[in-house]
Amino acid sequence: MSEFQDFLRRTFAYVAIGEFKSGKFEEAQRLYEEAIASYGEGFKGTYLLREPGTDRGISIIFWDSAADMEANRTETHERILKQMSPLFAKPPTTGFYELVCDAQPSEAAIVNSIVHNLAS
Repeated sequence: MSEFQDFLRRTFAYVAIGEFKSGKFEEAQRLYEEAIASYGEGFKGTYLLREPGTDRGISIIFWDSAADMEANRTETHERILKQMSPLFAKPPTTGFYELVCDAQPSEAAIVNSIVHNLAS
């Protein structure tokens, strides 16, 4: 039964949408990468998206649970957030979400697409 319960476990995502002061995105990205390097148990991965030609972006950090996210709020994490805070044009919008659909292309679809592109 525990295998079934593990199958039903959901992944959670902490999402931040924000804009940095002009020219500060790269510095913020460096700090972001430093912060995620400090994460441990429960951390499932991350995406940092940037709107082309702007300093606007979206961070999506995946966790096993809200408790895991809170457990990773270490002194290092808080120090990095303090350094990143003045780089924002205004405070980011944040939220915590449950991942309810994770769809990946099938291997057959990928191979079919490659073959189609090669034939063109």
